[in-house]
Amino acid sequence: MKVKCSLKTAKTRDKDCKIVRRKGRIYVINKKNPRMKARQG
Repeated sequence: MKVKCSLKTAKTRDKDCKIVRRKGRIYVINKKNPRMKARQG
């Protein structure tokens, strides 16, 4: 999992990426390609 300042580039890398808010943090998750995970904050 990568920690990034901005998740806009992480979201656009793959069409299956979704943005989820959990416990005040913003995550990018991808079911088909788990290597695309990222977190902000």
